[in-house]
Amino acid sequence: MIDLSKMVTEQTNPNTKNFSSMSIQEAIKIMNQEDYNAVRCIESQYDMIAQVIALTSEALESNGRIIYMGAGTSGRLGVLDAVECPPTFNVDTNTVIGLIAGGDAAFVKAVEGAEDSEELGEEELRNIQLSEKDVVIGIAASGRTPYVIGGLKYAQSVHAATCAIVCNPHSEISKITPLTVEIVTGPEVLTGSTRLKAATATKMVLNMISTISMIRIGKIYQNYMVDVKMSNEKLFSRGTNIVCSVTCCSKETALHALKESKGNVRLAIAMILLDCDSSQAKEALMKVNGRIQDLIDEEE
Repeated sequence: MIDLSKMVTEQTNPNTKNFSSMSIQEAIKIMNQEDYNAVRCIESQYDMIAQVIALTSEALESNGRIIYMGAGTSGRLGVLDAVECPPTFNVDTNTVIGLIAGGDAAFVKAVEGAEDSEELGEEELRNIQLSEKDVVIGIAASGRTPYVIGGLKYAQSVHAATCAIVCNPHSEISKITPLTVEIVTGPEVLTGSTRLKAATATKMVLNMISTISMIRIGKIYQNYMVDVKMSNEKLFSRGTNIVCSVTCCSKETALHALKESKGNVRLAIAMILLDCDSSQAKEALMKVNGRIQDLIDEEE
């Protein structure tokens, strides 16, 4: 039997010993107070997170992929972050991938035993043809999930970069990949339920990784999603507003540029800033690897 007693995430929280007898208001208050730990614990990990982002940014610049691996809640968080990247940053669905033990069906219904197989972790990475250009990020609150360990070991065997996010110090996973972000959120309000603040902190770190990595490939300029995919009315309006805000142009000018650029927000911005047509703007962006920031710096 696995000894979980030494894991921080499995210990009993002394602040919630009387959780079941608390009033609704008291329970809400204590849960919110405990969730502050999900924010504070990340501060000690800034340097490690920065190292992870350096790897993921380099991978994206080299046409590699970011691959999240996890089981249960950890796997779902990886999938959630991955599926949000195409509409937010207009990247291919193969750019950021979320793998969950048990496959896609496990996202909505637990697949018992899937997380206990190292072989399954390796198999899933083989299936997506993992290469040395890719970065594999293992996600495991416990820091010991066999599915994740198997994936990390296989990734290292093909010379792909590896890193991890865990919620326990000195974990088994951290021994496999030294670049492990340890967000130690402490004992959960509900003993062992890492879908709570451990999951909250993990999602915050994933937000940082995917978002900041996209800066390096020009998907963000200032604090705007300049490659937002205008696939519905809300996103079309957002894209138009971004063009207007970045270039200080009128809505009419923005709509004209978006029409000429076939809905490409980043290209429309470059057209207006450089006062040129779409082909010239495209050529200018190519010279700076698509980064509007570099385009502006070059002009200045």
